[in-house]
Amino acid sequence: MELKITSDNFETEVLQSELPVLVDFYADWCGPCKMMAPIVERIAEGYDGRLIVGKCNIDDEGEIAAKYGIMSIPTIMVFKGGEPAMTSIGAVSQPDLESKINAVL
Repeated sequence: MELKITSDNFETEVLQSELPVLVDFYADWCGPCKMMAPIVERIAEGYDGRLIVGKCNIDDEGEIAAKYGIMSIPTIMVFKGGEPAMTSIGAVSQPDLESKINAVL
């Protein structure tokens, strides 16, 4: 299951999480973001119990996007121990994304 990440829950759900958290920074109007959505969903299912997966709409949560320097979307970041541990920018294949995730888990 994917978590909706907002400025209200970012601190508790992402920065204070015991598990690593993947955050998919996206926008509803973004074509490549729509291409990544099913991949992110499959990762949420496949990594259940090892990784929390959340989605952050940059149009609604510009403050978070600005804080982490999100300039292009989709940007996928994995936070570990409250710090960004991995960043992937643009549409990538599921195996490519999984290998980046596995490197930080």
